[in-house]
Amino acid sequence: QVQLVESGGGLVQPGGSLRLSCGASGFTFSTYAVSWYRQAPGKERELVATIRSSGSTNYADSLKGRFTISRDNAKNTVYLEMNSLKPDDTAVYYCKATLGPGWDVYWGQGTQVTVSS
Repeated sequence: QVQLVESGGGLVQPGGSLRLSCGASGFTFSTYAVSWYRQAPGKERELVATIRSSGSTNYADSLKGRFTISRDNAKNTVYLEMNSLKPDDTAVYYCKATLGPGWDVYWGQGTQVTVSS
């Protein structure tokens, strides 16, 4: 059974940091590109960052320098390190895995991140 499970969300003060994890099971994780998305209340889901099977990465322009995506294939896990968090970063964060266009897409259930004093 294919499963993606996000964890690590929570309440953090502005300027703080969080590390999200996306754990995978049921498929050959190392061959998949994994992305983090986020969706704030009343807004569309937006792409945060992607890491490919090769390890190459790309980020939303507005988040470069604050967020870092990484993967540990031995642990079937992708991470999102988030620094200098702002209230605008408040959202539900989701991970997505796919082999590429036209292939199956797997989503996790999301983890809430709230940045507030």
